[in-house]
Amino acid sequence: MINLDKYSGCFSGLARGDTHGAFFEGGQLERLLWKVIGRTKTGKLRYTDDTQMAIDVATSFIKNNRIDQNHLATVFAKSYKWSRGYGRSATRLLKKIKTGVSWKDVNRATFSDGSYGNGAAMRAPVLAMCFPDNQKDLADNVAKCSEITHAHPLAIEGAKLIAFVTGAALHDWETTIILNALPAWCNEEIYKTKIAFCSKAMLVADPFPDSIIKKELGNGIAASESTQTAIYFALTCRSGNFQSMLDRICAMGGDTDTIGAMAGAIWGAFNGSSAMDSRQIERIENSETIITLAQQLQGMAYTDYS
Repeated sequence: MINLDKYSGCFSGLARGDTHGAFFEGGQLERLLWKVIGRTKTGKLRYTDDTQMAIDVATSFIKNNRIDQNHLATVFAKSYKWSRGYGRSATRLLKKIKTGVSWKDVNRATFSDGSYGNGAAMRAPVLAMCFPDNQKDLADNVAKCSEITHAHPLAIEGAKLIAFVTGAALHDWETTIILNALPAWCNEEIYKTKIAFCSKAMLVADPFPDSIIKKELGNGIAASESTQTAIYFALTCRSGNFQSMLDRICAMGGDTDTIGAMAGAIWGAFNGSSAMDSRQIERIENSETIITLAQQLQGMAYTDYS
């Protein structure tokens, strides 16, 4: 049984990585905008679509005790606010769903093969909390959750990798075991190549500089340019300082909020909320709701309904 501290750490780590990274994401205009809107009227740190959609997944799962794609799509659409920093294609999709259009009719409207961004991966850690002990159920439900907004195989596979590593972290798997297991979760060649590099980078005596990690693994919005980066930092820093990990991610630039959210969730799953600075978590808007959702997910995962 996975304890509540790990569940709270996973969800809090996601939100903390998101809210911290949001101030470093994108170019000068994006950073300037977030300086203006990145705090609530009471001074709390505002989260982006990364945390919002993770909350949406948890809320929908708790209501239905399963991933109900139609309900989840509706929740995604109702929660949409431009100020959360949603991508353009997600914005168009969610606005159409809000008018009553089925997600099945619009999830490939912008891209014929579906979006290959990391929007599905950023919410995948929640699914590891929903399905902590069954990897097949986890993989199947990651795909169901992903294809509502990100139907491209690269997006789905990236989300599966993040979900798998989060689940492994919840169960305290050794890093070498996780790295040895990851190739089995890869079908796309780009993931196989980058996971191989990730393993190599973690086994060398002298750590590669982060500039090389950025070059080889990426720091962009595509799932294939960010998920392995988050996994690398989460595994490399699993026994280190949480804030130091986020600072390294933010120093690379690019999609810092999403990479921070994914890495933060995995780090939190390893170490629990008790290993984090509680003051930093309390500064996040709706932090009490996030902790409550984590508690509910943990209770559902280990309640016998028979």
